Amino acid sequence: MSEVIFSIFPSENFVDMGLYQFGWEQCDPSQSFGPAARNHYLFHLCLSGTGTLYAENAKGESITYKIKSGQGFMIFPHQICTYIADHDIPWEYVWIEFDGLRAKETIELAGLSIDQPVYRALYKDIAETMKNEMLYIVNHKEESPFHLIGHLYLFIDSFVRSSTSTKITGGTRLRDFYIKEAITFIEQNFQNDISIEDIAVSCGLNRSYFGKIFREEMGKSPQEFLISYRMTKATELLKLTRLSIADIGNGVGYPNQLHFSRAFKNVYGVSPRQWRNENGGGKTKP
Repeated sequence: MSEVIFSIFPSENFVDMGLYQFGWEQCDPSQSFGPAARNHYLFHLCLSGTGTLYAENAKGESITYKIKSGQGFMIFPHQICTYIADHDIPWEYVWIEFDGLRAKETIELAGLSIDQPVYRALYKDIAETMKNEMLYIVNHKEESPFHLIGHLYLFIDSFVRSSTSTKITGGTRLRDFYIKEAITFIEQNFQNDISIEDIAVSCGLNRSYFGKIFREEMGKSPQEFLISYRMTKATELLKLTRLSIADIGNGVGYPNQLHFSRAFKNVYGVSPRQWRNENGGGKTKP
């Protein structure tokens, strides 16, 4: 029987780089996962054994990759993948699912793409540091979110440095400025009736161009990001307060409770009330 450690990160409020879930598993022979798609970037590092990844490339074609100990693979948002442990030498791996403003750029710096998803370390000593950071996160799930995010950044640093010889500069791109301005506007106004046009105007951009660069940098549309941000805030209120569902919906920009419940269920798969009951939230007001 396989052994597994699995944890879900308790907060999604880190914009530059956020952690979603992480774990470790010693798989059974021929154990498989998928076909499935993720909403965020998911990186597996093979610690021992071997396995096979079947992943769609940019053209939608399924490509086969053999993965061995010391190698890893990146699954990209909305990419359909299946991965299977070897029958004779099943793999043991550790994984981290992450996303954020810097995620796409970071992965590109490491030389990975949807057409080249396999990680191969150029510097073994730095790769060892990366592995240790991943295992540290897995084995310290009870630490505070800030503590774990700090180790996520250490993982990212060694992930990039171990797989590329590219010099990483500290320069700020104009696109980063626009995206950060947009996210700041959303953080300060998500509870109001704001439109994507409003967000674009706050950045001094037309809606079409703003939508294009936002999707390219964030991997999702401004509308998708706004909804995700509002739903994250909603889960905080559901868990930490005794506000009614209607009050919470109104507090995150949905004056119509039915519209709020539908939007929430589209993201989390359950109603706000059911989510609160399953996650130990406060009792609602009568």
